[in-house]
Amino acid sequence: MGRFQNSIALAKSSWQVLRDDKHLTILPLLSLLSTIVLAVAVLLPIGLIARDGSGNYNASKPLVWVLGFLGSVALTYIVVFFNAALVFAANSRFQGDAVSVSDAIAAARARSHVLLPWAIVSATVSVVLRAVEQRGGIIGRIVGSIAGVAWSVVTFLVLPVLVFEGIGPIAAVKRSGELFKHTWGENLMTNAGIGIVGFIGVVAGVVPLLLFLAVGGPIAVLGIALFVLWCVAVFLVTSTLTGIFQVALYRFATGAPVPGFEPTQLSGSFRTRGARPGRGLFGGGNGGGFPTT
Repeated sequence: MGRFQNSIALAKSSWQVLRDDKHLTILPLLSLLSTIVLAVAVLLPIGLIARDGSGNYNASKPLVWVLGFLGSVALTYIVVFFNAALVFAANSRFQGDAVSVSDAIAAARARSHVLLPWAIVSATVSVVLRAVEQRGGIIGRIVGSIAGVAWSVVTFLVLPVLVFEGIGPIAAVKRSGELFKHTWGENLMTNAGIGIVGFIGVVAGVVPLLLFLAVGGPIAVLGIALFVLWCVAVFLVTSTLTGIFQVALYRFATGAPVPGFEPTQLSGSFRTRGARPGRGLFGGGNGGGFPTT
């Protein structure tokens, strides 16, 4: 099976898990709603502080930079927190255990001591990369984009590592990089299938949108509202599929069974090169949930 076909097959396997446990999408929904509320709460005071006496916007004020960074950390933590809850819930599904949304949130809360430092590291890296892109001209944008992709790839398994192994953010990045080096190889298309699902989903919503817009008037407004809701639904599904896929990759890399996924699919995804058994949650054989510290 080729890489592209394999990525589609992995997306389908992730979809089967989601179909059996649809309430997993509640966690990305809570993340989205919390992010919107916090973004409004952060941006409004920053906007007021940034205005000078003449009413112009001045983003160079030190207080604006400080509040902006703290707001970025807070927003990142919300995303990290709910993604951690999703990772825990997806892993419980793979283990055949029933878990509620409240249980998943409680499990993520129990890992706050490692999730918050990771949110700080992640937000800092994002700010640095953004600064490189904005201040470095064309070269800066190229370097920032390449560095951003590399960072995303190397840290793809950081969240499962944080959740299941309970180590610090720097050690988690090294651990994720180790898993990438020994089990992922050079294949960067394993997550493409989910991206394709999202793209097709959005495109599918464009056709009826155009029909609504052609009618015009209130119907056009209704069409725009429905399209926005459709895009949100697509986002929730693809976000959930990504979380499921992360857990599947992590379980495979650490030697744990991955029900619903063909071993040949995951082997093709990883392009194994001297992979070693994992340590931590699955390698240590402590059953499931979060390891004790």
